[in-house]
Amino acid sequence: MVTEVRIMVTIGEDIDEDEALGSLLENSAPADHNANFPNSTFPTFLLTGVPGLEWAHAWISIPFCCLYLTALSGNTLILFTVLTEPSLHEPMYYFLSMLSTTDIGLCISTLVTVLGIFWLSALEISFNACLSQMFFIHLFTFMESSVLLAMAFDRFVAISNPLRYATILTHARITQIGLAVITRGTVILTPLVLLLKRLSFCRSHLLRHSYCFHPDVMKLSCSDTKINSAFGLTAIIPTAGVDSIFILLSYVLIIRSVLNIASPEERKKAFSTCISHITAVAIFYNPLISLSFVYRFGKHSPPYVPTLIANIYLLVPPVMNPIIYSVKTKQIQKAVLKLVCSKGTHI
Repeated sequence: MVTEVRIMVTIGEDIDEDEALGSLLENSAPADHNANFPNSTFPTFLLTGVPGLEWAHAWISIPFCCLYLTALSGNTLILFTVLTEPSLHEPMYYFLSMLSTTDIGLCISTLVTVLGIFWLSALEISFNACLSQMFFIHLFTFMESSVLLAMAFDRFVAISNPLRYATILTHARITQIGLAVITRGTVILTPLVLLLKRLSFCRSHLLRHSYCFHPDVMKLSCSDTKINSAFGLTAIIPTAGVDSIFILLSYVLIIRSVLNIASPEERKKAFSTCISHITAVAIFYNPLISLSFVYRFGKHSPPYVPTLIANIYLLVPPVMNPIIYSVKTKQIQKAVLKLVCSKGTHI
């Protein structure tokens, strides 16, 4: 399942290190960080920008700034529009506002360290700050996967049982789903992060990305990490397994319901309501599949390739989701235009 690929890359899997890249990263770090490290439980880690392109960090920051601004402004606009426009107070748009919230959280989780590296060459991050960033990156990743599952269920109910749609997805039930999304991610990630505190770090403290990832930190430890690896893989079952199976099942049932509609026009109209969600699912997982292939088969690729892909895959969904739903959903288009025009009139 594609979801399994995502979580295995970011949490549970012990990714093979490209020694050439490691050597390059070590040589590019400050001299006092390349020496042998004393055994340390709470070290200071070094983040990585774009290996081999350090001279171009100021220029590379320009497209990253544009992506962050687009993601934050687009998702904030969607969230504000849904909350303030009464005609959008429906289950589908509540779930869309949840998706925008997770995208905003995902952007904020990485923005400080990514732009800090590009603008200020601020490579150092404390152990506790690294764990906090790691927790929120993985939490919002889990939450986005869960919200996409909830949106698939929403489309299934709307198409297969439209008369009971409002009674099944009540405000209370949507609130329960939102709380379950947060609770599931928190319960799974809290022990995963706390288990890192028992490790000692006596090797290089140089991470491979411009933010903290669980396998990246775990591989720097000189302690036994079997428990950490096992728990990371175990975390896949209630997240990747459940989400991917039920998203797939939802669309199997949706397709069956659509094919049972007699009118071709109604059939086309029903399925068109799923296009935005299908696109959102695709852009959420495709960058992770690309990153997985680079780690597996791209060991001879330039060292900056996996780093750039790793940065981009956390930015593509937050940037594209508001664009997709604004273009594909007429109600969102009308509400955004109404909001913008009303603001323009007041000015």
